[in-house]
Amino acid sequence: MQISHRLLLTGTAVFGAGGAAFSPVMAQTMDVTVAIPRLTVAEYHRPYVAMWVEKQGTAPRTIAVWYDYDMRNGEGTKWLGEVRQWWRASGRSMKFPADGITGATRAPGPQKISFTAGKGPLGAMTPGHYTLVIEAAREVGGREALRLPFAWPPKPGATVHAEGKAELGAVTLGFRP
Repeated sequence: MQISHRLLLTGTAVFGAGGAAFSPVMAQTMDVTVAIPRLTVAEYHRPYVAMWVEKQGTAPRTIAVWYDYDMRNGEGTKWLGEVRQWWRASGRSMKFPADGITGATRAPGPQKISFTAGKGPLGAMTPGHYTLVIEAAREVGGREALRLPFAWPPKPGATVHAEGKAELGAVTLGFRP
């Protein structure tokens, strides 16, 4: 005996209650390039860097923290409080190392990191106005934070630029499907 399966799609199953055709949601990727400047100082230490996304009315969402996470007995975490704005916004309530967020400090030069909406630390993004904040602090050095406002969902090819003065160099935020 042969069984035949047929699926009958009615207008509301294909077009939804409003009659508009559904299209698959394309995942948007946010590319962040952070230039870590090469400083000519007597005692150079790589900066601790935190990146987080803010949206008015919601809790800040940490998406990356670069620090000396592999130091013995968690010694690297004791300096995370020096990344002050991030620490006050959300860092002090986190447990370290944070899965999918923690990374090693980075050498001078351009550093690229990407985040896909709906996955990983970026998570789901509802439409609205956001700010990506990048803060760097360095032992025997200074600290600096840059704020890059953007709209979600982004326009194709949208980019935002900011320029640091000391602890951060050029920062670029770009979007791609």
